[in-house]
Amino acid sequence: MKALTWHGIEDVRVTDVPDPVIAHTTDAIVRVTSTAICGSDLHLYRVLAPYLQPGDVLGHEFMGIVEEVGPGVATLAVGDRVVVPFNISCGRCWMCQRGLFAQCETTQNTETGKGASLFGYTSLYGSVPGGQAEYVRVPHADFGPIVIPQELPDERFLYLSDILPTAWQAVEYAEVNGNDTLAVLGLGPVGQLAVRSALHRGVGRVIGVDLVPDRIERARAHGAEVVDARDTDVARALIDMTDGRGPDAVIDAVGMEAHGNPVSEKVIGAASRLPKPVARGAIERFGIDRLAALHTAVAAVRRGGTLSISGVYGGMADPMPMMELFDKGVTIRMGQCHVRRWSDELLDIARADGDVLGLEGLATHHARLEDAPELYRIFQEKQDECLKVVLRP
Repeated sequence: MKALTWHGIEDVRVTDVPDPVIAHTTDAIVRVTSTAICGSDLHLYRVLAPYLQPGDVLGHEFMGIVEEVGPGVATLAVGDRVVVPFNISCGRCWMCQRGLFAQCETTQNTETGKGASLFGYTSLYGSVPGGQAEYVRVPHADFGPIVIPQELPDERFLYLSDILPTAWQAVEYAEVNGNDTLAVLGLGPVGQLAVRSALHRGVGRVIGVDLVPDRIERARAHGAEVVDARDTDVARALIDMTDGRGPDAVIDAVGMEAHGNPVSEKVIGAASRLPKPVARGAIERFGIDRLAALHTAVAAVRRGGTLSISGVYGGMADPMPMMELFDKGVTIRMGQCHVRRWSDELLDIARADGDVLGLEGLATHHARLEDAPELYRIFQEKQDECLKVVLRP
């Protein structure tokens, strides 16, 4: 079959790889009908190179048709249309029973000190072949895949795999209501859906922040107030917009590759190009992120407010303003999304009349799987007003 495979820093290719087969009784084989490039995939494109091997199949946002099921799968049938959560969880262990599906103890990667396995996301998370491919083996298919209606377009449901529940969880963790102000830093796909989710949930005031003009205008069009981060002191602007107090909660939907710290960018770039064992050691002991967005969030949020972090961070030596966090009494909530925790209510929203979250119009680029290498570059460089890419194998 054809699949998008990693071959080096900023080098991904569509190649022939073996077809997946049932390996365990609770596996299923899914024929992919749509797969997306996620902002987190861009970390693999460059920063997390030390944890990849040439030939690794990428991609963790995908949906399709069930082609085969193992004898231990009673919840799916051949022909079912499904969307697959990006994290692989069993649904039965101690963590799963508590809704902490991203920490599933059955698929947890104890050797690397990480949580549940993820599709297409490095040796840190199990080296499970990903979904930017024609077919995927889905482990724990007796729990993970979400059966979806046959009649609506793929894009109503594709984002249930990751970015929609990630945005929803970010708003949930922000703990805001109709009397509160929420600021969303970063208006990429997760940030856009966080804005829409917050407004849908009745949050009183939502302010989106970015420095890419087309992303700012998208958030404005969906009802958010906006701040253009170019040549603006964002924290000061947010404080001024909230009577000198600051937003009740701030979502950091940016993560480790934020603009605004060229020194960190050079350190990260240099580390990713070291020989793999050396690079892994450097990242795991001395890794540093670009923290401009996170520090802005800390500075902006009101005293006693909440910081909700959905952007991915990986540094072990990040300098954090602990005095300011402690003095302001900030609550911080963060982590990988527990996709299946939110999937039932989000499925109801996604299939409702009117496409209330604008899911069908989120993607700016549609292409064949063969075009993925060029679209990774375009997405990374934010060219052609690229916000979200959907690929059809």
